[in-house]
Amino acid sequence: MNLDDFFVEMSKRREKKVYFYRINQLSEEICRFIYKYYETARQSGVIIEGRIANPTEANLAYYSEIMGMDFRLNAGFISDSLKRWLPRLGIRQREHIACAVYDCLDDLRRTGKTENMQKNAYIKFMCWLYYKFERIVNQLGQDQVPKILYCGQVSNYELMLISILSNAGCDVLLVQPAGDGAYLKLDPGSERSIEYPVPGGKEFPADFSLRQLCQEAEKAKQNKEIFGEETGLIRCTNAWIEGKGLSDILTAPAVRGDRPELYYNCYCRINGAADKLTYANELYQFYLSLKNEKRQVVVVNGVIPKPTPDEIMRVHRGNYGNLDQMLLDLQGNIQYPASRQLRSLLVKAFAEVLTEESKEPGMNLNRLLNKAVYLLCWIKRYQGELFQNWKLPQVGCFIYMGGCRDAGEALFMQYLARIPVDVLILCPNLNVKCCLKDPLLYEINHETSMVLNKFPRQDGQLRIGTAAYHAERELDTLMYQDSGIYRDQQFARANTIMLQTMDREIKILWNNDLKFRPNFSTVDGVVSLPVIFAKMSGVKDRDMENYWISIKQLITPETLMIDRAPFLTAATPNPMKMYAAEFFKNGKLKKSKIKSHPSYQYSFLREEMQEHILDKLEALIEQRLIKGTFENGMEYTIVSVALNLPKEVVRLLQKFDFTKKNPKLIYVMTSEVLMSAEDSIYVMFLNLLGFDVLFFVPTGYNIENHFNKRLMEEHQIGDYVYDLQVPDWAAVPLTARKSWRDIIFKRG
Repeated sequence: MNLDDFFVEMSKRREKKVYFYRINQLSEEICRFIYKYYETARQSGVIIEGRIANPTEANLAYYSEIMGMDFRLNAGFISDSLKRWLPRLGIRQREHIACAVYDCLDDLRRTGKTENMQKNAYIKFMCWLYYKFERIVNQLGQDQVPKILYCGQVSNYELMLISILSNAGCDVLLVQPAGDGAYLKLDPGSERSIEYPVPGGKEFPADFSLRQLCQEAEKAKQNKEIFGEETGLIRCTNAWIEGKGLSDILTAPAVRGDRPELYYNCYCRINGAADKLTYANELYQFYLSLKNEKRQVVVVNGVIPKPTPDEIMRVHRGNYGNLDQMLLDLQGNIQYPASRQLRSLLVKAFAEVLTEESKEPGMNLNRLLNKAVYLLCWIKRYQGELFQNWKLPQVGCFIYMGGCRDAGEALFMQYLARIPVDVLILCPNLNVKCCLKDPLLYEINHETSMVLNKFPRQDGQLRIGTAAYHAERELDTLMYQDSGIYRDQQFARANTIMLQTMDREIKILWNNDLKFRPNFSTVDGVVSLPVIFAKMSGVKDRDMENYWISIKQLITPETLMIDRAPFLTAATPNPMKMYAAEFFKNGKLKKSKIKSHPSYQYSFLREEMQEHILDKLEALIEQRLIKGTFENGMEYTIVSVALNLPKEVVRLLQKFDFTKKNPKLIYVMTSEVLMSAEDSIYVMFLNLLGFDVLFFVPTGYNIENHFNKRLMEEHQIGDYVYDLQVPDWAAVPLTARKSWRDIIFKRG
C-alpha cells in the first residue's frame, strides 16, 4: 500500500509475501525511502551498485574442488549440492532456494537452452550465492525479511538470481537511474517485479549514485540535529514593513500578518536623525509606547558589555574536529524549558549565523569557537529579558544605541534578527560608523548628524536639547573638527610620544602648549602627546649660579620639584599595597574592581581622566618598562605606586587638557644616592600620563638602573660637578646678577 510496507515484519504483512519493486524516477520521498532501504540492507541484506562480478578462475577452481563438475536438472540434486556448498542453511531455507533455482533452470530448458548452458548458469548461481549472498540466505524465513538493493542496469543472469532469492523469501528493490528500457527487454510483461509509480517524479541526475544519495541524506540528518527539530514556524523579516522604522516596530505583532505559520519581526538600522530638535523626544515616546504595549525591551548604549570570566566559564565546550561537531555540542548551552518551540528557533538561528560566519576569509575553527562562546554568553544574558513568559505571536525588541563596534557585536545582531525579536540599531552620529553588514538589514538614512550617547528612557536619562544647544554643537563641529582649534577638554584619550630634541630646544618647548609641539596630532579621537623625558648631565662652564637659575626658570605653576633622592621608597606609607594582588590577577588589571573598591583614591576625578590613568597603568605593566615586571612581583609594586599618587599630582591631572600645557616634573639629583624602584615607577608613570620629566644630574651618574631599556634622552651640557647642595629655591633669582663689566659695556 505504501513504501513503508517494505520495513514491516513478515508476521505483520497482510498477505505474508515479499516485495520486488522497480524505481525509475526520483522525488524527495523516494530519496528518503532509498536511503532508509539502504540503511536496512546494510544491516541485514546485500547492496549491489553496478554489476555482480563474474566468478573468477580461483572461485571456479574452489567450487570444482569442493563440488566437482556434475550437474543434473533435479530439485533433489540441487538441494543436496546446497547442503554441501552452504552448510549453514536450514532445511526449509535450503528447500526454498533449491526449488527457486530449479524453477529458473527449468525455464531455461523450456526456452531451448542446452544442458551445458543450464550447467554454466547453475555454477554461476552457486558461486554468487556463496561469495555474494551467503550472508542473507541464512536469514531466509525469519520474521525480519532480508533485503537486496540493486542500483544500475540488471543483466539477464543477475535478474535470474535476484528472482531466485526473491522467490526464496527476500525483499528486492531495483533502482534504475537509466530507466526501465533495459529491464523490459528481459522481462517484457513485468512478471518478476513491479514498477513503483512516483507521483511528480523526475529523471535521475546523470551523476546519481547510492553513495552520493547517502551522503546527502546523512548531511540532512546531521543538519536536523544541528539546526534542531522543525518548529512549524517560518521567519518573516521586514517583508511586511512599510519602511517607517519606529512606527513599523510599534505595529503590534498580532496584526503584522495573518499567516499562523509565520512570525513577523523587524530588523532596521537608522543612520542620522530626521530632526535634531525632536529626535530624542521621538525615541522617548517610542520607548513609552513599547512599554505600554507590555513588550519585552532591552536597551544597550554605546557598547555591548563583553562577557565576564564567570559568564565564559559557564559555557560548556570541548575540543572539536569540525564545524558540525562543534555546533552540535555547543547548542546544548541554549535552553528554554518553557517552550520547546522557541528553543528550536534559538538553536536554528545559532547554527545558521555561525555556519555563515565560518565562510569568512581567514576563519578557522578556533576563532569561530571564540566567537561562538561570546555569542552564547550574550544569548544567556539577554534571553530572560527578551522572552519572559514568551508565547506566539510575541516579539521582543532589542535597541542598540550607537551601532556595532566589532564583528562580535555584528554577529549578535545577526543572531537576534533571526529569532522572534525586533532589532533596532540607532546611529544618530554619522561620524561613528556601524560595522554591521547583513543582506536582511533594512536601512534608513538621514543627512543630519547629532550626538546622542544614551537612549532616552524614563529613568532620568532623558536629555532633549534646545535649538540654541544644537546650533552651538554645530558651531563646535565647524570650529573644532580638523581646524587646529580645540574645545576645552575636547579629547578623552591620549598616548605619549617622547621627543628627541637638542638641549637648547627644551627651554623653548617647555612652556608651550602641546598642540604647538612637533608631532602633535589627533586621529580618531586619540591625541598624540609629544612629551619630554630627558636627563641633563653636568654643569655648563661649572657656573653653579647660572645652573640653579636655569633650573628655577623652568619651574612653572604646572611643575613639581623633587630635589633629593629617593623621593619614594618601599618604606613609604602606601595604603594600596595590601590590595595590589587583588587588583592585578592572572596577568590582567581588574579595572572595574579597582574603581569600585572603597580605597580607590581617584573616584572624584572626571571619568575620562580615571580611564586615562588606568589605561596607562595597564600599559606600564604590559610594556615591561620597569625591570622585574612579571619576574619578581614588580607588577604589584607598580600597581600600588600608580594608585597612590600625591595629592598635587592628582590635582594637576584633574585640570590637564591634552591640547594645552602639560604638567611637569623636575628631578634634581646631586649626590651618589640614586632613585629607588618606586621612584623609577613614579617618573615613568607620570611620563606615560603626559608629564614632561626632566632630570638634572650634575654628577652624570647613571639613573636608569631600574628601567628595562634606555628610555630618556641624555644631554651632556658641561663638566661633572660633585657634592653640591640644592639651594633654597625661593632665594634663587630668575635672572643672573650683572657684573660691573656687563653694566659698563651694556652686555646682558
